[in-house]
Amino acid sequence: MDKLKICVAGATGWAGSALSRGIFDATDMELAAAVSRKNAGKTLDEVIGIEGLTTPIFGTVEAALETNPDVFVEYTKPDVAKSHVLSALKGGTQVVIGTSGLSSEDYEEIDRAANAVKRGVLAVGNFALSVVLLQKFAEMAAKDIPDWEIIDYAHSAKQDAPSGTARELANRLSRIREAKLEVPLDKMTA
Repeated sequence: MDKLKICVAGATGWAGSALSRGIFDATDMELAAAVSRKNAGKTLDEVIGIEGLTTPIFGTVEAALETNPDVFVEYTKPDVAKSHVLSALKGGTQVVIGTSGLSSEDYEEIDRAANAVKRGVLAVGNFALSVVLLQKFAEMAAKDIPDWEIIDYAHSAKQDAPSGTARELANRLSRIREAKLEVPLDKMTA
């Protein structure tokens, strides 16, 4: 059986490096390429410290796609994720999106591109089981609870605020029931 060839964009980041380790340990997958602008020209072994993980790191998605992966995993930032995904689809690669923060319009454009080249896209802005359950339970509750509020908290270095996960949850809940602001923000007291 041939191994599934994977390319991970964002392979040296927090989530991407954990994913890279998992792929490296899998017997039915091969980490064919990684994308990281600041680590281009190195190997994943050099950057994330896994002995034997000699996967080359490319500075661009286009260069990494020259390794002809079967699956492209997008785990970077929302401002570049859509263009990465569109490049992968144009190259004939199946796609998994782990980056959160893409808009509905972004997903509509990705869907059109995927259908045009007959490739699949799995878009999951947050793979944490707790978040998947939170989203489902919040949708169920929004049908019966008239008011809802999302409080998003993360470390001070988090680059997307509010987080893509919070924005996605707000979008999901707004399709069930619109949030109402009964007390204007300038009238609220601490």
